[in-house]
Amino acid sequence: MPAEWTAEVIGEMHRYGITGIELARHLGISPKYFSALINSRRQPRQAEDTVRRGLEELIAARRKKGRL
Repeated sequence: MPAEWTAEVIGEMHRYGITGIELARHLGISPKYFSALINSRRQPRQAEDTVRRGLEELIAARRKKGRL
């Protein structure tokens, strides 16, 4: 069962129109590995912090460009 934080991240991705591929590229990981993180098939210690930080950076960049 996926961790609770992943549902929150997915919700924010939908809210701001950010795809898994876009977030994976921003994080410097493959979309396949990103999927494994979001579906809790991989659970490295810093996954939650790293993914949330990357998502926040993308949201901030969109706000700065006026795309939100």
